[in-house]
Amino acid sequence: MSFKSITIAAALAGAAALATGPASAGQTFDAVKAKGFVQCAVNTGLAGFSFADSQGKWTGLDVDLCKAIAAAMFGDAEKVKFTPTTAQQRFVALQSGEVDVITRNATQTLLRDTSLGFNIAGVNFYDGQGFIVPAKSNIKSSKELNGATVCVQPGTTTELNLADYFRKHKMTFKPVLIEKLDELLQAYASGRCDTYTTDASGLAAVRAGQLAGKGDHVILPERISKEPLGPIVRHGDDQWFDLVKWTLMGMIEAEEMGITSKNVDEMLKSDDPAVKRFLGVTPGFGKATGVDEKWMYNVIKQVGNYGESYDRHVGPATPLKLERGQNALWTNGGLLYAIPFR
Repeated sequence: MSFKSITIAAALAGAAALATGPASAGQTFDAVKAKGFVQCAVNTGLAGFSFADSQGKWTGLDVDLCKAIAAAMFGDAEKVKFTPTTAQQRFVALQSGEVDVITRNATQTLLRDTSLGFNIAGVNFYDGQGFIVPAKSNIKSSKELNGATVCVQPGTTTELNLADYFRKHKMTFKPVLIEKLDELLQAYASGRCDTYTTDASGLAAVRAGQLAGKGDHVILPERISKEPLGPIVRHGDDQWFDLVKWTLMGMIEAEEMGITSKNVDEMLKSDDPAVKRFLGVTPGFGKATGVDEKWMYNVIKQVGNYGESYDRHVGPATPLKLERGQNALWTNGGLLYAIPFR
């Protein structure tokens, strides 16, 4: 056999080996498997995304993602523990190993992906920063906020975007920096701040939740930034990164394929080869990610597809009343597009 033939054969053999199984598990994947649950960093309390009721039960779009990862890993969406974190605490919690993954409204940026030593595992909510003001202020645009006192959480992209926006439009402002959201909203509601700024979804959440009953409030129309929110893991464990990433992709893919928590058992009988591969009737994807072949069946059966989670927690029928918009599937004019399951 010629050297060229040997080289080609070796390359094909290597590719085949990669195709038959996952890369060797890393420290996080093994540790999560050994302890028997997924530890997720979540918000301290943001309606629709991660919020605990009086009994300590967590619900929300980000909570569902954490549960989906547990369903993929263990076949049980309840094998989760939640660590409430502020904007400043979340990244330290991940770096230190206190949590396995951030499923919290965290904006993905170049420096967070590189300098902080993280991997971005997809986007589960496309957002943009905005401003909320008391209706009685009669302010109609963020360009009317020159000289305003602005409530903002420190250690966030929000804080940086705020400074950039006012500088760009040659306006001045006085920041009021408060880390804890409840204290920050109290400052805003009491009139200490003229406006509060964060992601528009967060503004809708607090207007429906913590600010309810404290007067009417208007979210101004401008969006001053791009805020792609989604799960984040540490560098150094590709298999854990893969599982988190493909769990989110699977929730999106399931919606596009029309697979829901209600019909997933019936879909197991489908003759569609793509559906059979996706739900593990035809094996392969489970082995590739290092979990049971029915991992995506478990995710959809126990948690639901992306659209089900969205509608349940933040959609038009919820107090947040958020239309899908850019968070619709690409087939419906949105930005959500799952990488192919092949």
